[in-house]
Amino acid sequence: MTARVATRAATGSDAVARTLIAMRHAKSSWAEHLPDHDRPLAARGRRDGVAAGNWLASRGLHPDLVLCSGAVRTRQTWERVYAGGVRAGTVEYTDALYDADPAEVLTLLRRVPDTVQTLLVIGHNPTTEQLVARLARGTGNPDWWASMARKFPTSAIAVLEVPGSWAELAPGRANLSCYEVPRG
Repeated sequence: MTARVATRAATGSDAVARTLIAMRHAKSSWAEHLPDHDRPLAARGRRDGVAAGNWLASRGLHPDLVLCSGAVRTRQTWERVYAGGVRAGTVEYTDALYDADPAEVLTLLRRVPDTVQTLLVIGHNPTTEQLVARLARGTGNPDWWASMARKFPTSAIAVLEVPGSWAELAPGRANLSCYEVPRG
């Protein structure tokens, strides 16, 4: 069960903080000459995906909804995260996350129903890194930000606390509560 944190929304009403887990896909393979959308995970990516699932599950981070890019490597990342122990209420694959910019992803997030308390988004870089930076704007541990500034590598996970509804999500309206790069 995911812990929920009570917060006071900007409107002054009590609300339950939602959790956004933003994850970059695991390491992909360049061994074959395939279109970018069709590249699978490399062996390291398969291991790291399971490690990411282990890390999330050990923290009780089981999403009500997974929004996953339709690219092969992101779909396979979700399969490996699941193999690592994460369970989800619903999984939706969407090409809207492939080659999207942060504003387009934010538009998708604002459409998430408020019945979703924990949301996992598995996408691509630089969009994932830029989205986290826009939403959290330096909140949280400075060491996490320094690490992200050096690189937001494959399998990187940023966990953000989102006060209020998904529809109200905007730049600067989230808090970075954890950043990790699980390796298998």
